[in-house]
Amino acid sequence: MSSSRNVLGGSLLACSYAPLTGFYRTGCCEVGPDDRGLHLVCTRVTSEFLHFSRQAGNDLSTPRPEYRFAGLKPGDRWCLCALRWLEALDAGIAPPVVLEATNEAVLELVELDVLRAHAYGASTGSAG
Repeated sequence: MSSSRNVLGGSLLACSYAPLTGFYRTGCCEVGPDDRGLHLVCTRVTSEFLHFSRQAGNDLSTPRPEYRFAGLKPGDRWCLCALRWLEALDAGIAPPVVLEATNEAVLELVELDVLRAHAYGASTGSAG
């Protein structure tokens, strides 16, 4: 588990191990100097978002075996770039956010109330 914090102030939980996500492929939305895209937002991707991302030039649903990437399906959890999530938000199709697995560093770009309004499932509560 990461020593990073989530947007609720608790320990950053894993976003997904299958598919393995995160810029560093640790399963967590961790931030570091190499991650210029800021893969901070743990989401549960939707078909609408996958289509939007493909149209924006980042096809996340097509398998890429050379990168050991099976492609995403609706319902998969994935660490998204903060700016791509904001673009999807502006387009009205932001995928739901898993707050406990979303890195607190995203709060420099997105207000917590906005993330809470797009929280997935039970991810609405307090720090743990």
